[in-house]
Amino acid sequence: MYFPRFSRSIVPGVLALALIAAAGEVSAQDSGLPDLKAKQAYLVESKTGTVLLAQNENQSFPPASLAKLMTMDLVFDAVSKGEIRLEQAFPVSENAWRTGGAPSGTTTMFAALKSEVPVEDLIRGVVVQNANDACIILAEGLSGNEANFAARMTARARDLGLTRSVFGNSTGLPQQESRTTARDLVELARHIHANYPQFYNLYTQPDFTWNKIFQRNKNPLLGLGIGVDGLGAGFAEGSGFAVVASVERNGTRLFMALGGLASDKERTEESRRILEWGLSAFETRVLFKQDEVVGQASVYGGEKSHVQLVSSEPVNIYVRAKNGERLSGKIVYKWPLRAPVEKGQVVGTLQIFEGDRALKQVPLHAAENIGVGGLVSKAADAALEMLFFWL
Repeated sequence: MYFPRFSRSIVPGVLALALIAAAGEVSAQDSGLPDLKAKQAYLVESKTGTVLLAQNENQSFPPASLAKLMTMDLVFDAVSKGEIRLEQAFPVSENAWRTGGAPSGTTTMFAALKSEVPVEDLIRGVVVQNANDACIILAEGLSGNEANFAARMTARARDLGLTRSVFGNSTGLPQQESRTTARDLVELARHIHANYPQFYNLYTQPDFTWNKIFQRNKNPLLGLGIGVDGLGAGFAEGSGFAVVASVERNGTRLFMALGGLASDKERTEESRRILEWGLSAFETRVLFKQDEVVGQASVYGGEKSHVQLVSSEPVNIYVRAKNGERLSGKIVYKWPLRAPVEKGQVVGTLQIFEGDRALKQVPLHAAENIGVGGLVSKAADAALEMLFFWL
């Protein structure tokens, strides 16, 4: 286990909010990756959840074709729950054909007007060919019209905790309402990978033919030879080129979102550079085993004055192998923590830092039951609370 450079401290809840806000934006220089070209960037190691790179990760920008990730999440979820079937066919409306099909001049699977296309092939059209007509056909088939489906996309984003994402359509075609962030896109990609393994491998399907038209996979990163196996790319006028990618090598998986790049070439080169850095410059370290005591929290009015805190999973981090920065941790909880406290109750959060850079947050649980104390302990805690109130 790795402890030498890890310190512990207990911080009141008010200070915890300030710490969370301050940790939001990290410069490229602080990350150890110089000359970052992307305006927005977020890179996470999947197994430990460690943030490797974060720059303007909560700054919103148009999702463009990356909106299709949320479209696919809804479709994958609907298939998994039996709402629709893979063999079920949806009709190609004139709206889908004109807005996203052959007349549109955008990426399309060339679904024929007034034909019917099975859901399984529509999914391939979206994932492999980045097809706008397939998105609209699926949206109309699931929700009656695209507006209803877009509202469902935004509601789904809220359910997944993607609070900064709003979707105005299923395709990502220019629409003023549609916004997302690099952080939200990474979390969405992680969700898709974790929850739909039966569909995720479609993101590496090299090509797909529909209506006798052969098209190669539109993801520009699949051919880099560095282990990228998803997910997609986009472009929006005024905000530039963006990408969401996942790469796996030797048991390490990274998820990345970049935005605000100047060209397709710059997007590809910057993606390669960042992903190679994330795979080669880091190593995994174990800070605490599962259910090992991490620290303690003060209990107000309890039969004991403190409760031991543990993590329900091992606390691992993925840090730079040649790490000159000090690792530190803070246990953050809302004070006063009032008795009774139940074993397993989420009490607070362990925040882990490398220097000033936030790496990870881990929920902490009570390791024991703490009952309500007697009059003497209550009186003492009341006096302590009054003292802190006046201070």
